[in-house]
Amino acid sequence: MPDIFLFLLAAMTLTLAPGPDNIYVLTRGIAQGKKAGLVAAAGFSSGLIFHTLLAVLGFAAVIKAYPPAYHALQYAGAAYLAYLGYRTLRSASAGIALASEEGAPGVPLKRIYWQSVLANMLNPKVTLFFIAFLPQFVHAEAGRVPLQMLLLALVFIAQAFVIFSAIALFSGAVGAYFRRRASASVHLNRLAGCAFIGLGIRMALPE
Repeated sequence: MPDIFLFLLAAMTLTLAPGPDNIYVLTRGIAQGKKAGLVAAAGFSSGLIFHTLLAVLGFAAVIKAYPPAYHALQYAGAAYLAYLGYRTLRSASAGIALASEEGAPGVPLKRIYWQSVLANMLNPKVTLFFIAFLPQFVHAEAGRVPLQMLLLALVFIAQAFVIFSAIALFSGAVGAYFRRRASASVHLNRLAGCAFIGLGIRMALPE
């Protein structure tokens, strides 16, 4: 059996480190409320299932060995985040404020969920992270390596959702304070748009 508790500690440390996923959840929660943040958290956590399957089935190794495939996913993910940022900034420029209170019209929750899933799936760095990180906690001599990797991935997904949800609740509470002011939601919308574009640029840059 893999070292679950040691893996959990390492996974929590890595999840808390600033990255596109938790920054997106933070920004979405501030801009639109805790429900939107929680939906984004669920979307990013769901997207991790895709990377888990790639790692367990061996497709991640193909991506790593074939740089054009890696870069294609990398630039597609960066372009998608930049596109989300552009859409958000355009809404702000048009004076379309995001929710002034939770449940008010904003970006539909279903759209937020699938945007988060797709943004996570289009990040090849997550795939490479899984194939580099998971094997370090697998005991090859115990056999059933794919099953061990799957178990570790499920633990990672569960703890990621818990941490992302905590970020969403915190950011939603902070955002609720600012959204009580009439013009605040427009500024929060602009902040979110700039953050998404910044995340896209960061994803496109080489390590």
